[in-house]
Amino acid sequence: MLETSLYLPVKRFLEGLGYAVKGEIGGCDLLALGEGEPPVAVVCELKLQFNLELVLQGVERAAVADEVWLAARLSLRGKGREGDARFRGLCRRLGFGLLAVDGGGTVHLLLSPAAPAPRRDPRRRSRLVDEHRRRKGDPALGGSTRAPIMTVYRQEALACARALEAGPLRPRDLKAESARAQTILKRNVYGWFANPTRGLYELTATGREALARWPGEAKPPQDSTESNP
Repeated sequence: MLETSLYLPVKRFLEGLGYAVKGEIGGCDLLALGEGEPPVAVVCELKLQFNLELVLQGVERAAVADEVWLAARLSLRGKGREGDARFRGLCRRLGFGLLAVDGGGTVHLLLSPAAPAPRRDPRRRSRLVDEHRRRKGDPALGGSTRAPIMTVYRQEALACARALEAGPLRPRDLKAESARAQTILKRNVYGWFANPTRGLYELTATGREALARWPGEAKPPQDSTESNP
């Protein structure tokens, strides 16, 4: 199957919107002109699959077009990039329209070039900023996928673990290590703490192994705001 098989269905679709369409103009797979002077210039790039190369072609064409559309074959069972919310979000931010052509030649409008950009998530942004500000130093290498990430929560849990090396303590005895020591001990996300007696916590063998693994982690700044483990 060739990209040219997408041309006529997309041409008919854009003609239905009132554009005059011609193929292979100045390196563009398809150029559509609207009425008026100067006319609205719409460029559409064609690929058999939605992929990064198609997006990059759209970025290049954006300098000469009033609108950019990306068109590709509709994947079987909807498992292609057109079904990926991240891909659609990228195209929305770039202002690109998306068209998918099925096996019968029907064109499906997936995204209009006039669609508004995704709205920011203020809560998620706030959590990111908070984690950056509260994390002590820069203990995690960017791009790490296998090693545990040294988050603020892990730093505070290690601080509590260090304090328990000498023996069992109550949560309130650990407030100097972390303002949320009670929550950290109770949740026991990493399995570092045990509660042998009501109100007292002690360090487990797993906790001692963690201290040996991260011996140099400094205590993070105190703050009552929650962070992810």
